[in-house]
Amino acid sequence: MAENELWDLYTKDRERTGRMHRRGDPMKDGEYHLAVHVCIFNSRNEMLIQQRQPFKEDWPNMWDLTAAGSALQGENSQQAAEREVAEELGLGIDLSDRRPDFTINFVHGFDDYYLLEQEVDLASLRLQEEEVQAVRWAGKEEVLAMQEQGTMIPYWFLDKLFEVRGMMDAHGWRKEEKD
Repeated sequence: MAENELWDLYTKDRERTGRMHRRGDPMKDGEYHLAVHVCIFNSRNEMLIQQRQPFKEDWPNMWDLTAAGSALQGENSQQAAEREVAEELGLGIDLSDRRPDFTINFVHGFDDYYLLEQEVDLASLRLQEEEVQAVRWAGKEEVLAMQEQGTMIPYWFLDKLFEVRGMMDAHGWRKEEKD
């Protein structure tokens, strides 16, 4: 994380304001920024998870989803997600034709989630030393147990990620049934 990172500011309706925010500075009421999370699953329905470095300010030593971060000035959601995966894991992904699978609003922003299926050779990854100390594949029961033990960042919807990944819309329809 660079303290001089600049983020685009958005309205509550997710429209860019043309103003910037410097990471680390307090955000004002009515200011919002864009964050992204990427969850990569393999064909065995295991998620690629990463362990954060012990010196990270937020969630030190905790296991987390595949990659995450804030969009930088000028980036759209897809570009930010591609960059975060490349920076943190040294892995290239292409989201140019994808929309987020879902978005969660938080106090000062919008968090877009991308759920991908991709076989990844862990030995080929180049971990970003400033952010990531380890990666591994883990199934649903394992990550839920890790969350219960306090070693996985607590996402209230963690179990659902394994069920909906690219397969269902908000009403439970399988995407191929509606296409």
